[in-house]
Amino acid sequence: MRYFIRFAYRGTDFHGSQTQPNGVTVQQTMEEAFATILRTVVPLTFAGRTDAGVHAREMWAHFDVENELPDNFAGRLNSLLPDSIAIYDIERVRADAHARFDATSRTYRYYISTRKDPFATGLRTRVAAGLDFEQMNHAAQLLLGKQDFAAFCRTHTDVKTTICDVREACWTQENPYEAYFTITADRFLRNMVRAVVGTLFVVGRGRMTTDEFRDVILSLSRSRAGHSADAKGLFLEHISYPATIFAPF
Repeated sequence: MRYFIRFAYRGTDFHGSQTQPNGVTVQQTMEEAFATILRTVVPLTFAGRTDAGVHAREMWAHFDVENELPDNFAGRLNSLLPDSIAIYDIERVRADAHARFDATSRTYRYYISTRKDPFATGLRTRVAAGLDFEQMNHAAQLLLGKQDFAAFCRTHTDVKTTICDVREACWTQENPYEAYFTITADRFLRNMVRAVVGTLFVVGRGRMTTDEFRDVILSLSRSRAGHSADAKGLFLEHISYPATIFAPF
């Protein structure tokens, strides 16, 4: 039987989402909790990966088990997991449903603040005041559509294509001191959102025009784009799936 699990985590405590040889990860921590309760190894397949320090308000994974899950399985997982990981839902899905490949879109947000805030430490990136959000939004509109985003992809990444379909890209000012950038696409490349945000910062500081931002996209060269923004301001906000994979059984 295959299940989807919906959860959230604060990335500050982890060396990324997926298991790696060095450093504690979200996947490792969750799989250890699964093994404690089910007394067997249960591999989790995440909908995607996030780098060290990146957070997720909503991440999904799928897993397979031979027998029905025990009562209050989500609650028992939460009791074992650290406060930095929260399990929300566990749902039975079709046997061929895939947390990564069946996702139709993903939404990220990047949060910034222009003042020191002890309650936002590790959750927003502090930047100097004076960003021109109007110009950054003009540039962000150039990201829309299906195109090649190699200029914002980590170099030497093993991917078959760097083409993505971006459906939303805009800055929202919450108040005079705080703002966030929202971007939705069918898929994202490694480091793509942080590279986009870092380059938009250059536009917002008046050191790159909208036309030059377009040239960066067309160049397909990571060296033409700006530095990657800090990981701590980035959140995976939402992943969409077709309702048919959750069909009744």
